[in-house]
Amino acid sequence: MSTWHDYLKKKGHPPDWPYPVRFEQEQEVAADVLVIGGGIAGCWAAISAARQGLKVALVEKGDTVRSGAGGPGCDHWCNAPANPLSNVDPDEWAEHMADRPYCNGIGIQIQCRENYDCLLELEQMGGKVRDTGDDYVGAEGRDDKTRLMISPRYTRVHSYVPGMVKPATLKSNPENKLNNVVIRVWGTTFKPALKRECKRLGVRIFDRVMATSLLTEKGEQGTRVVGATGVNNRTGEFMIFKSKATILATAGAGSIWLISTELGGYSNMMSRTITGDGTVMAWKAGAELTTMEATGVLRIATGLKHKWYTGAGDASYENVPLVDANGKRLPLPIQGWEDAGAMVPTMDVEQKIREGIAKGEYTLPFYGDFPAMPDVERRATWNLMLGEESTTKIIINTFNKAGYDGSRDLLQSYKYIEGNSLPQWGEAGYGGGLLVDWNLKTTLEGLYAAGTQMFSPEDHSYAAATGRYAGRKAAAYAREIGGSRISREQVNREKARVYAPIKRSDGMEWKELHAGIARAMQYYCSEFKTENLLNMGLGTLQKIEKESVPLLFALDPHKLMRSLEDISLLNYAQIIIHASLARKASSMPLNFRRIDYPAMDPPEWRKYITIKQENGKVKTGELPMAFWGHMKEQYEAHNKDYTGFYKGK
Repeated sequence: MSTWHDYLKKKGHPPDWPYPVRFEQEQEVAADVLVIGGGIAGCWAAISAARQGLKVALVEKGDTVRSGAGGPGCDHWCNAPANPLSNVDPDEWAEHMADRPYCNGIGIQIQCRENYDCLLELEQMGGKVRDTGDDYVGAEGRDDKTRLMISPRYTRVHSYVPGMVKPATLKSNPENKLNNVVIRVWGTTFKPALKRECKRLGVRIFDRVMATSLLTEKGEQGTRVVGATGVNNRTGEFMIFKSKATILATAGAGSIWLISTELGGYSNMMSRTITGDGTVMAWKAGAELTTMEATGVLRIATGLKHKWYTGAGDASYENVPLVDANGKRLPLPIQGWEDAGAMVPTMDVEQKIREGIAKGEYTLPFYGDFPAMPDVERRATWNLMLGEESTTKIIINTFNKAGYDGSRDLLQSYKYIEGNSLPQWGEAGYGGGLLVDWNLKTTLEGLYAAGTQMFSPEDHSYAAATGRYAGRKAAAYAREIGGSRISREQVNREKARVYAPIKRSDGMEWKELHAGIARAMQYYCSEFKTENLLNMGLGTLQKIEKESVPLLFALDPHKLMRSLEDISLLNYAQIIIHASLARKASSMPLNFRRIDYPAMDPPEWRKYITIKQENGKVKTGELPMAFWGHMKEQYEAHNKDYTGFYKGK
């Protein structure tokens, strides 16, 4: 039986729920360190804490072996200036990376100092980071001694767009050699290795459990975090976690502005499980957030668009010449050695190509000219870059099974023939997040954050390095602090909230609620922002919360999880609007434009806007640019005991 229809015809009824249902039943777990989120940052946090000999529990909504945005794989280990082939100083590279508005200088410094140690430890766990099989001998960037493979990315400047960042001659690289700060890696081997290491170290892994709330001392907002609650999305069992320290690593939020699961597959580049849960839990507990008004620009994996660009913009598509339908070479960057890894064309080049298409100078569609590449470079891009990256591996496998031969076949690019993303499609995943200090501690005692859970995060190796860092800092705190009792009243309130949808057998399903949230954000918090529109949006979301959430019904534990995710998205959307109302200016770096405050980045608004709940009411604040201080000095002051690459058992 291959389809639901076949099953129904034969059995006469739909299949039974395959797991025991334990709604309302409780399981209590005690740990020194609780890690919520089992992606890259979460696994590293759990490993780091467990190495200190503490009891660690890891809670993951999916299956830790492949969960999170980086779970299926990654192709680049970016911004690793401490690697032996680098020509730049790690501290100077960190300063260079942080020389832009609204970044996270704390996380960047940690990444640049520690992520090569992470990579060596990952190799020790069984991850593949070198060309040990000599498959790519002769490829540009391959070092025959170390067998490391350097990528052309960031070889001149930390930017995807040529001309976006002014050329810089670093003191540590006066001869202006290639920076060599990005390493090509076999990222599909990473997540299984991390899960194995967690299990080897005795980390208690709770897969298929969605965390739903943080527990605080006396059940009060703004007090120390002493645990969390969750629900098993297969059995429906209620989980109560007690901890001395808690680390949030659930990333940001995915499809707040759109949903089109029936029409175009999943409509977001992020993992489906990334729904703002950690941010919302911290918000309700009273933690401070920042840059929540920032939105990203959606390009790939959105709505009805294809899931990659086959060149001309895909992050893994290195060194592939791009040609038009007549074989004419295009002036698009190829993210290769010839253009220092540039991925996105300048506005001038973009305009030139569009005008050329209109005049007939370039004929659509465009193609990646794989046959024109040297064999070793073609294999390195196809098998290593595209074959190891999270979002492209499955596509490569599909092409291979269909008979694709890169020595013979050009690969069509969909750029320019599919149109642009709609302006009301926003992206919240990489921007706003938890405010942290140099210990990656949030503004709540006992609560830490890592990876894309933090404000203004970076990439895969950033998640790894900050997760590892947060794990050891949380462990140090847990070792010194005593336990605390949880509030049974707080647990009971959360339990009633969590199980409300299963008390109903009809009403509104999760997809309808999700669509309503997305539509409200498209109307009132997208391309055009004004005080009035934002307030209308906030009112609409509050009305949805008051009138629609009580109608939610869930017939099984999985749909209960989806319903709870929707409520997280709803709360996350409200936080975005509160932050948007607080910024009375437009900002290019934040992709934030207000019609009623059109001045772009005026000096008095070049600052971080912070936002939190205090006694249930929204309170905003501000922080100056580079509020973290001197990056090298602060890092060293907070890490005098750091021993580097972990060689223990």
